[in-house]
Amino acid sequence: MKYVFFGTPDFAVTILEHLIEAGYVPSAIVTNPDRPVGRKHTITPPLVKKWILEQEGLKDIPVFQPEKLSEIKDDLAALEPDIFIVAAYGKLIPKSVLDIPKHGSLNVHPSLLPKYRGPTPIQTAILNGDKETGVTIMLLDEKMDHGQILKISKYEFPRQERGSPEAAISNYDYPTLSKELAELGAKTLIDVIPDWLEGKIKPVPQDDALAIYTKIYKGEDGLLDFNKPAEELDCKVRALNQEPGTYFMKDGKRIKVLKAHVENNVLILDTIQIEGKKPMSGSLLGL
Repeated sequence: MKYVFFGTPDFAVTILEHLIEAGYVPSAIVTNPDRPVGRKHTITPPLVKKWILEQEGLKDIPVFQPEKLSEIKDDLAALEPDIFIVAAYGKLIPKSVLDIPKHGSLNVHPSLLPKYRGPTPIQTAILNGDKETGVTIMLLDEKMDHGQILKISKYEFPRQERGSPEAAISNYDYPTLSKELAELGAKTLIDVIPDWLEGKIKPVPQDDALAIYTKIYKGEDGLLDFNKPAEELDCKVRALNQEPGTYFMKDGKRIKVLKAHVENNVLILDTIQIEGKKPMSGSLLGL
C-alpha cells in the first residue's frame, strides 16, 4: 500500500508511529509550515515533522509543508497513492486533492461522529462531562467532518476516584485523553485499512440532523466562575489546560489554575500560577 500521511500535532505523531510499527511506511508526509512559538517567536517545526526527522531510516521520507495544498497537488499525484491517511492535519482538504488517491482519504477523528464535528472534539467531551467518547474512521469529503463512516470505536471514561459518585469522568485532562484516543484511533485504523482496500467495508452516511459542532476555545472561555458547580469547574480546568488555560482574578491579578480536583462537592485548586510568578500550591493562598 502506498499512502500519504497528513497530520500536525502529537495526536498525529501517535497515529503515524503505530502505522509505521505495523509496516505502513508513508510515501510522503504533509504537515503545517514551521511557525513562530513562544515569547521569543522561535521558528519551530510541527511535531510530526520533528518526530520523523528524529527516526533513523525514515529521514528521507519527503515532508511537504504548504500553506495551500494546491501548491503540492502535482507532487501528490505523481506519487500515485492508494490512499491518504489524515489525523489532526488542521486544514480542510479540497476535493481536487481528496480525489487523488485510488481508494480515497481516511480520517481518524477523536469523537463519536456526528458528535462532535470541528476543531476541539476532545476538549468539548471533557468540558461537557460526557460519560463516553471514542474515535471515528471516516472517508473524507470536502466538508468539515462530514464524510461517511467506516468504523467507530467507543471509549468509556473511568469513574472519578474522588468527588461525587455522580461525576462522569476521572481526572483525565486534555493531554491524557488525547493520547488515549490517539492510541485507540491507531488500532482502529490499522484494523480498517486492509478491509477497506479489499472492499469489505460499506461506508455509512452520517445523520446530519444529529451533528454537533465544536469551536476553538479562546482566552475568555477559560475564566472560572466560582458560582458554578465544582464538577463543572473541574471539567473546565481539565478540558482547557493546556490551551487556552483557565484562570480567575484576585486582587487585580490574573491567577492561572493548572491543576484541580473535586472533594465533597468543593473544587480544590492543587496548582496555581500568579502572573509573573512560578507555579505554586493553591493552599499557599488559602485556596
